[in-house]
Amino acid sequence: MKSAVITFPGSNREGDVIRALHQASGAEPLKIWHQDHELPQGTDLVVLPGGFSYGDYLRCGAIASRSPVMDAVRSHAAKGGLVLGICNGFQILVESGLLPGVLMRNAGLKFICKMQHLKVCRANTPFTSAYKKNQIIKVAIAHGEGNYIADDETIAMLEDGNRIAFRYCDAEGDTEKGNPNGSINSVAGIYSKKLNVLGMMPHPENLIETLVGGTDGRGLFASITAHKGAA
Repeated sequence: MKSAVITFPGSNREGDVIRALHQASGAEPLKIWHQDHELPQGTDLVVLPGGFSYGDYLRCGAIASRSPVMDAVRSHAAKGGLVLGICNGFQILVESGLLPGVLMRNAGLKFICKMQHLKVCRANTPFTSAYKKNQIIKVAIAHGEGNYIADDETIAMLEDGNRIAFRYCDAEGDTEKGNPNGSINSVAGIYSKKLNVLGMMPHPENLIETLVGGTDGRGLFASITAHKGAA
């Protein structure tokens, strides 16, 4: 699998993503600078990592979404290539038009950094085949603007199209009690219409080693690797 991790000024989770991808596939991902105009030939997966691109000025992800490399990312996605945006990467995806909706300030108006349970909404996508439907996993969140908001029509489109990837929940799977930031319907991640673009606020790349508290994040990267191996 050939993967490319985009680095923007202010990105700070690219190293974690590269480690997770290398662990899953054995291949070394390529780091791509935001000013580049093209992706490496044969790229299978593009990852937009977490961090604070451009210091989160204007709106989180707004300036990064206008970077030259994003035209190549949009073209990659249009051709069916896989794109994963994590935390700030999710914010960049919605600002660039690759996913609908917007990420607003957390309902409590505070930055949240903690372990968080998620419910896997479907297990038949390139990103979730290593999980089971409705499986409860535990990863990490670290964000100040993770409150997913969209109009009623968009929410209905996502729900009816089975495009919710993950929902926040508690250890028992209760999505209302486990919602940390006020996201509509406890949305923690969504897919594009063709299921090849995933944006999610939680950080699966930080939970791949028992040393740091768990390995539930491995399933996402194992799923991507298995999908490309079967393609």
